[in-house]
Amino acid sequence: MTAAWSSANGIAVPDLVPAQLRRRFARQGLVPDQDLTTLFRAQVRKHPRRPAVIDPEGELDYATLDERAQRIATALTASGIGAGDVVGVQLPNGWRALATDLALAAIGAVALPYPVGRGTQDSLALLGGSRASAVITTAGWQDGRLARTLAGLRPDLPDLRFVFAFGAPAPGCVPLDPWLDGPATADTPEPAAVHPEAPARILVSSGSETAPKMVVYSHNALAGGRGNYLRALGIGGDALRCLVLVPLMSSYGSLGLVALVRLGGTLVLTPGFEPAAVLEAVTRHRPSHVFAVPTMLRRIADAPRVTGEDLSSVRSVVSSAAPLQPGTLRAALARFGCPLVNVYGSSDGVNCHTVWARPADDVRRVGRPDPAVAEIRVVGPRGRGLPPGEAGEIQARGPMTPLCYLAAPDLDAAHRTHDGWVRTGDRGLIDDNGELWVLDRLRHTVIRGGHTISPAEVERHLGGHPAIADVACVPVPDPDLGERLCACLATRPGSKPPTLVALRTYLESERGLERRKLPDHVLTLDQLPLGPTGKVCRKTLTRLAAGRTPTGTSTGMGTGTGTGTGTGTSTSTGTTTSSGSGSERETPAPPARPTPEGVR
Repeated sequence: MTAAWSSANGIAVPDLVPAQLRRRFARQGLVPDQDLTTLFRAQVRKHPRRPAVIDPEGELDYATLDERAQRIATALTASGIGAGDVVGVQLPNGWRALATDLALAAIGAVALPYPVGRGTQDSLALLGGSRASAVITTAGWQDGRLARTLAGLRPDLPDLRFVFAFGAPAPGCVPLDPWLDGPATADTPEPAAVHPEAPARILVSSGSETAPKMVVYSHNALAGGRGNYLRALGIGGDALRCLVLVPLMSSYGSLGLVALVRLGGTLVLTPGFEPAAVLEAVTRHRPSHVFAVPTMLRRIADAPRVTGEDLSSVRSVVSSAAPLQPGTLRAALARFGCPLVNVYGSSDGVNCHTVWARPADDVRRVGRPDPAVAEIRVVGPRGRGLPPGEAGEIQARGPMTPLCYLAAPDLDAAHRTHDGWVRTGDRGLIDDNGELWVLDRLRHTVIRGGHTISPAEVERHLGGHPAIADVACVPVPDPDLGERLCACLATRPGSKPPTLVALRTYLESERGLERRKLPDHVLTLDQLPLGPTGKVCRKTLTRLAAGRTPTGTSTGMGTGTGTGTGTGTSTSTGTTTSSGSGSERETPAPPARPTPEGVR
């Protein structure tokens, strides 16, 4: 472990990867060994008039984006924000988000971006836990409510000195627009001297397990490891145009900044996610790649075709941030007519991908690990490497590995080994061809009467049902068994929602799923709710499922009506019998039967 870097407010940030490994990555050219500002300025000099970003406000070239970033940097330094400060950023997709990222890098500050839509509690946890000196937002979101809310948090955050805001002046906020609109000044600060292994950006987990985690990335890990990941996807060249549908402020969305500073590409951004608008943007702006989460891809694929639709510019569609279902793969291939790249990864520095050119019934194969991005191994309970074909915990380490968790030694102890490997908590294996298979997401389980159920496994089988467009399985509390499994689903256009009995019969008879793993409840919605990062929001689904399913062991079937995310119905049973009715007693599970496809 190398000596710890410290923030301006006294938070130590050690690098948990051995220093000799970091030096080896640099010697081998696996990282650029330059800071983000140096890399971006090289792109500006190379092609100043190339479009850097296309958003609803228009088109901005590299030179203009650089000039605006310098103006923002000047505004921040005028207020005393500089090297070592952690600065929160909560902005919607657009040029301001990118210019702010670049400005913070130029002054040696550390960016802490998180998507618009995360609530007050997340802001308090992130800004307070990082001891952020400032936060940058916009007064143009929800009529200024976001800016006012963040300004109102200052009494509870003693380290938060400033709330900067784009747009109309907002109470308690320092306006940034005058710095953008005024004449150029001679006091633009020179870029700070930043070590490539110093912190650059803090990626925030989705918070699907508990409170959001903050993961610290260096300039090398971000531009190098994550840049190598983009290159490994076949992304690069002068014709690179990325339609990024996920928030730039999310972990997945950090690819936007990397595509600019490392690859010199053009980003195409939409104000929000709406399938018809996405299809229009593809037709109009001709992106070479589309970045989305599986739920977005399924909704795009199921959207009605419009006159003049032309998706022929897209060379590949990239799916990440959530497990891909076979039905989504099939639908996306048919709609876009190009390969789909499925990325297995996380904000913790794990990454591997598979290119799918044809439909498949089993998409747990996630490709051959790339040591230029992240070396991957599978280990047993005592941390020893396992031979091909044997399942264990997936661990990763490489140029993409972050420094550590921010101010969370307990998380470092739980999720990092003494020599820097990231413990994913996922169960998988490496086959005889050297390809990784992800079998279970071990951190997301349902404990039903002492039996552990993997929601991912049930989701994978339900994803093969011809009527189901999207599915997520969540736990609902039960006073008898502790938890029961609820399948939350949205159906394909024109399909009738399947009943609980029909789903259980399908899973057991056609998919060979063990009876003890069958869902006890089903909740049907028009669409599954999405969180700020664009992924299915399991917290919302868990709340909805708990509110619409009866507690305790019950007989017969019940129904309910949903609100807020479209109408929905729920049906339930208190038993594990395949008929879905009857006994209040737990029915013993039959012997396990092999699934129709997949690996063991």
